[in-house]
Amino acid sequence: MTVVDNPASLTRKDPGRHADRLFWALCVSAGLAVLLVLGLILASMLQQSLPALTKEFFTSSAWVPNDPDEAGPLHPQYGSLTFLYGTVIVSVIALVVAVPVSLGIALFLTELAPRRVRSSVVLLIDMLAAVPSVVFGLWGIIVVAPALVPVYEWLHDTLGGVPVIGSLFGETVSSGRNFMTAGLIVAVMIIPIITSISREVFATVPNSDKQAAYALGATRWEMIKGAVLPHSFGGVVGAVILGLGRAMGETIAVALVIGSAVQITPNLLASGYALPAVIVNTFGEASGDLRAALIGMGVVLFILTVGVNLLARFVVRRAEIRMKGAPA
Repeated sequence: MTVVDNPASLTRKDPGRHADRLFWALCVSAGLAVLLVLGLILASMLQQSLPALTKEFFTSSAWVPNDPDEAGPLHPQYGSLTFLYGTVIVSVIALVVAVPVSLGIALFLTELAPRRVRSSVVLLIDMLAAVPSVVFGLWGIIVVAPALVPVYEWLHDTLGGVPVIGSLFGETVSSGRNFMTAGLIVAVMIIPIITSISREVFATVPNSDKQAAYALGATRWEMIKGAVLPHSFGGVVGAVILGLGRAMGETIAVALVIGSAVQITPNLLASGYALPAVIVNTFGEASGDLRAALIGMGVVLFILTVGVNLLARFVVRRAEIRMKGAPA
């Protein structure tokens, strides 16, 4: 029989339990604070954009604002479809270019590069991520756009007559400021983001999985395809989504190189417009319904970003279920 010297110690509370509860409360509060801030941002933007949030705002491509300094049109129109189209096109071009390059760099750094080369490349990528977006925009409008005009003309002469594909490579503008240039500039800007996150994800693959693939006679590429990529799928999707969020929200660089033409066209070599670009170009002098319409475009961009993130979580979840062998 055990004798307890101090029965009061049985009822004494563990100090560590108080610390755990305090830590849990702080974490929950931090998470709720983020949701609260996002909710307040969305609510305030919706309140200020209500005059413009009509059916035509989401479905119309007409953009005929009323200039307060001039007579203006009798019936101004504020449709965001053209700018939403430009945002999607620029983001898709950026992802098509940036994702293969970023994954290739990340795989090279984790699986092939010597240590000295690895550190140098990582340093260059980190420096590229630190370059301000306005610098990329100026570089694009001064150097990249004029240099790509002959390339665009060659693409039009070569592929312009091909059915379907030819519609994507029509006549280009002489300045080179178009959807394609904007997409390429944004691709350069998001490569460091996707590369850095993918590299960290690839580094978490257990070495035992790689050695097991080699033991079964797999080549290096077969090892990457069978062991590295499946294990890293969720993290890679997260990296791509972060890059996509940066691409959709990029403002200054896109505003400088996209051409600022309000039109919906399949021609990637034509000038266009995007949601962030029209906001930054117009908001400074906007008032009344025009200001409400621009804030409404911010709401559209917000909802679009949230929707893309939810879609990414759904894709990752289905992939994890299939990898575990359960029915999707």
